[in-house]
Amino acid sequence: MKKISLVSALLIAFNCFAQQPKQLSSAEIYQKIQKLNVLGNVLYLAAHPDDENTRFIAYSANEKLFNTAYLSLTRGDGGQNLIGTEIREELGIIRTQELLAARRTDGGQQFFSRANDFGYSKTPEETLKIWDKDKILADVVWVIRKFRPDVIVCRFPTDGGGGHGHHTASALLGVEAFDLANDNSAYPEQLKYVDVWQPKRIVVNTGRWWNPDISADDEGVVAEDIGKYNTLLGTSCNEIAAKSRTMHKSQGFGSTGTRGEQLEYFEHLKGEQAKESLFDGINSSWSRLKGYDYIGKFINEISVNYDLNNPEKSIPLLVKLKNELTKISDTFWKNKKVTEVDELIKQCVGLYIEAKADNYYAANGDSVKVSFELINRSLPELKIKSITAKAIGYNSDKEQKLLKNENISIEKAFQIPNNLSTSQPYWLQKEGTLGTYNVSDQLTIGKPENDAAVNFTVVIDISGTEITYNYPLIYKWNNPVNGESYRPFIIVPPVFINFTEELQLFSNLSEREVELTVKATTQNLKSQLNLIAPKGWKLSQSKFDVELAKKGEEQKIRVTLTPSAEAVIGDLKAELSVTGKTYNRALNTITYDHIPTQIYMPLAKAKLVFVDLKTKGNKIGYFAGAGDKIPEALTSIGYTVDELSENELELNNLEKYDAIVVGIRAVNVNDRFGFIAPKLLKYVKNGGTLVMQYNTRHRLKTDGFAPYALKLSRDRVTEEDAEVTFLKPEHEVLNTPNKITKADFEGWVQERGLYFPNEWEKEKYDAVLSWHDKDETAKDGSLLVAKYGKGHYVYTGISFFRELPAAVPGAYRLFVNLISLGNE
Repeated sequence: MKKISLVSALLIAFNCFAQQPKQLSSAEIYQKIQKLNVLGNVLYLAAHPDDENTRFIAYSANEKLFNTAYLSLTRGDGGQNLIGTEIREELGIIRTQELLAARRTDGGQQFFSRANDFGYSKTPEETLKIWDKDKILADVVWVIRKFRPDVIVCRFPTDGGGGHGHHTASALLGVEAFDLANDNSAYPEQLKYVDVWQPKRIVVNTGRWWNPDISADDEGVVAEDIGKYNTLLGTSCNEIAAKSRTMHKSQGFGSTGTRGEQLEYFEHLKGEQAKESLFDGINSSWSRLKGYDYIGKFINEISVNYDLNNPEKSIPLLVKLKNELTKISDTFWKNKKVTEVDELIKQCVGLYIEAKADNYYAANGDSVKVSFELINRSLPELKIKSITAKAIGYNSDKEQKLLKNENISIEKAFQIPNNLSTSQPYWLQKEGTLGTYNVSDQLTIGKPENDAAVNFTVVIDISGTEITYNYPLIYKWNNPVNGESYRPFIIVPPVFINFTEELQLFSNLSEREVELTVKATTQNLKSQLNLIAPKGWKLSQSKFDVELAKKGEEQKIRVTLTPSAEAVIGDLKAELSVTGKTYNRALNTITYDHIPTQIYMPLAKAKLVFVDLKTKGNKIGYFAGAGDKIPEALTSIGYTVDELSENELELNNLEKYDAIVVGIRAVNVNDRFGFIAPKLLKYVKNGGTLVMQYNTRHRLKTDGFAPYALKLSRDRVTEEDAEVTFLKPEHEVLNTPNKITKADFEGWVQERGLYFPNEWEKEKYDAVLSWHDKDETAKDGSLLVAKYGKGHYVYTGISFFRELPAAVPGAYRLFVNLISLGNE
């Protein structure tokens, strides 16, 4: 039975070690006491962050009091970002944390598979092939065996009604895993840690967007009213769900709470069919465990005698209950319920324990000073029996009394050992494939994020019963605006190397200065920086002495880089050695108010590209949308780019620009675009060139963003190598200043483009390109060019926001042609 206890430790769902500790209200404590009498689990299953139905999760977790988890197969790396410029891996980190923030809000737990969101897919067949189906199926089976759900709820149907190939694939995998989870011959390597498990049923949470006429009277369908008002929490599940969904800020999913009846429908897929309720036939009482009915009665006694004004009066009975729970033979439920009771005791005591580091990072071998704060706010007395931290070899078994409301502070200095792993997100530690992260450790698979770098285990004694709590080492400071602020304590390499510009694009053989920053994360760093250039690139110097005395100190390094006629596309790499070990990582910090601060440590490199590129004009105005790196891309090829505010959009100011580029989804995210668009169109009418990047038809702030009628659609081309057809081969944008050929559409990444117009005034707009995914009709609306007054208006759904940062030469040549329109 040891294998179950190992995994149960992982079922404390997700880490919230970068958040302010939550102290439950008396009413919330009472609700948690009621939950002790519920032995049931529900697993929600879909493909991406934000796919989950937060209404149902809030209902299942807070009204039904079931352990409720969401398994998102991907981390959403392939999506768009409405709050910043991060894409791919960094966007996946953001969306991971947004899911964790959502679960902290709605009471659910969070799991992931190893599937990588490689971008929009139109078929489940393509999805499962790229994902390496067997690996992701194994992960779904693993989570089912680990979490032991009574019911699995798929967000999407198996017949493709959910649209996205990832969506359909998630349901197909769920149905297949439903039986495999109970098959000893399926993925037997997992059975070292878990037992097989058979859920009672799997259903699809049918959405009205693919079945608008669904009814509870339909065969195989049951409905649940999830709009109930929870008097203990003072809110409804719908209102909780809106707050949870609003955590998906990078996707623009801010939601408004609703009140009253809210029916959700569930269609039978497999297993025992529900007749009246989704929860039919699920015994979630203590009679589920033979011989333990009495525990339910004991919990009822605690509930009846609970004093809302004095929760600490329940502590003796909770301690007694804990001791009874340790006798349960079912290890899975024993561990779950003991964990719940331990947390309730802590909340009733008002126990506050915190371990705060004097800095948010340290390298192996460094020292860190830790300040402990310990306070018991309810009991006359309790004892601290021991404080240990395995990662740093700390063990203090000095017994200490904690008297009521007496704050005890302890300061200790520790040395970080030389064997701790850095805090790179675990799924990014090794290079994966297009569709799958490279994670081999079975116990790590499924986790939402890294464990805390350093964890302190505190054993307390209440009336002779010992209780163990874990507290992560955190960093805390006071922000003048936000007040008390937290971020994770992390382990880092002794040095970081960041290129100021991660993309260096050359269009001639002229030399250029490249700048790097070397940052020490430890004291007395002495080493030599080595630069390695690809074939055909010459460095003025390749080795530099680095000497940094203080932790956090930085050294700027500048080197001249010159391409030759034989220069190949490749990476300029940087590395240095410390105590015989080579380090080659950069540091990227991701900071947003709604999630804990995150770090990503990519390889220290700059992409070098030599492209045959001619330009016209030199001054570009950029008006931001949701966030892209077009300004940096244009700067890298010699343009001067000014980022414009609304106040700078008057004609007399815009006339100095050769072209204006509007950032992605500006019409979706800028509430004032109805006032902005006329100013931009006036600029065009007076002879300017305006390039409008893609928007979605959902939540447009105005329809007046174009000079002539056009209608946005969901048309997209997801195959990055889809063949291109030149509808107007003689058009200016295909010929000047760069002659565009089909070779310019080689080496593109993720997709061709998205949300193309599918209707437009044919006599006004020139449709320049056409392409389509396999077995689909041609999509002609990706690049529309119109003359308006004396100027040129361009609307494009081509994914320049992906292609330019990825240094795709042909995308640069085409984009330069767009911003060169009208420039002689």
